[in-house]
Amino acid sequence: MVLAISDLAGLFSEKKGVLDDLLLGTVSDKADTSQPLGLFVPVNTESGELLEAISNGAIAAIWDQDRVIPRYTPTQFPIFFTKDPAEALKKIIDFYIEKLDGETNKHMERTNFNISNKLLLNKNNQTYDIAGHLAKLALQNNQDRRG
Repeated sequence: MVLAISDLAGLFSEKKGVLDDLLLGTVSDKADTSQPLGLFVPVNTESGELLEAISNGAIAAIWDQDRVIPRYTPTQFPIFFTKDPAEALKKIIDFYIEKLDGETNKHMERTNFNISNKLLLNKNNQTYDIAGHLAKLALQNNQDRRG
């Protein structure tokens, strides 16, 4: 299951740019990380600059509504506005887990979540390891079939 720009358009009311049905290959909170077909979510100042994220493959961003969008941002670049990027990231992950809905096919394409901010991970009581969620779903599906 792959996250799409159109999924984000449904999650966030304030947005700008072209909202095509592009598929997102990665979600990252670090601009200096390779993020092909990526969604960049700068959760704090350590996340880096949007320009670097774009040069590393970001095709969309979640953006703090109180921050000015850099002038170099392409006009058609999809941006989704939020009051709290960390909460927005949690919302996206929760949506993605629901979208998986028990799908555990090892060969299906998935959006890769690359979250490195340890404070963000500790802020929430759930793991953001999508692979961990998939393994848990697979185990649950196997137990349901046996019982």
